[in-house]
Amino acid sequence: MTSSFNVQSAAGYEQLMGRWSRQLAPPFIDFAGLADGERVLEVGCGTGSLTFALPHAANVSEITAIDFSPVFVEATMRGNTDPRIKVQQADACALPFADGSFDRALALLVLHFVPEAGKAVAEMRRVVRPGGVVAAAVWDHLGGMPGMRMVLDTAAVLDGNADRVRSRYCFQPMMRPGEMMQSFVANGLTDVRQTSLLIRMDYLSFADFWEPIAAGEGPLGKYVAGLDADQRAKVDAAIRAAYEAGQPDGPRSFAAVAWACRGIVPKA
Repeated sequence: MTSSFNVQSAAGYEQLMGRWSRQLAPPFIDFAGLADGERVLEVGCGTGSLTFALPHAANVSEITAIDFSPVFVEATMRGNTDPRIKVQQADACALPFADGSFDRALALLVLHFVPEAGKAVAEMRRVVRPGGVVAAAVWDHLGGMPGMRMVLDTAAVLDGNADRVRSRYCFQPMMRPGEMMQSFVANGLTDVRQTSLLIRMDYLSFADFWEPIAAGEGPLGKYVAGLDADQRAKVDAAIRAAYEAGQPDGPRSFAAVAWACRGIVPKA
């Protein structure tokens, strides 16, 4: 398995996460760096949040965007109007490119869904030229995603099986403090730096928050979809109460923090 992300549809992913990855893309690009004329590889393009932000940040010469999911590849291809952007299906752990093919390799909200995440980092390093940059960002599910923790912590009170789901969710690859930085160093990258990136997830209502999860999108959606009808009704009601927090349904805002890491491919 090369991706553990549960995707039902591109539209569902957009409501669940795409709108937030679009917000995260600009600060991630600022941290990762980008220069005119560069050849950029994006590993795990999803629906194109980072893909389509890159040409606005610099006059790059080409962008190659890959994803393991045909659903995401098709969605990004459908949304593309820039001839510099090429999209294809590929495995992050076995990139189909020659050594040193790119100036920069970037992965936004991807590595935590790659079971062999260290192998993906090694592949990104391999296909970047000496002196080029490898950068990635993943959500801090344990301490930086209160909206999603609200779902799992509430479910864990009602369903013993949610404990295992919560543990997997909070400790996906590259999420522990310093873990991604250690992987970058172990894979031979130099001048490795790590930081935190903060956005806010603003929802119009409980339905806006809950619909994609209730439809089975993402790891939380996969858990919810596996509940029987009675347990599902209890979980839905309890999470609605947690979202509303004693006030009428309406807009809510949750902070969301990602770990970001960058390193340089050493020159010979």
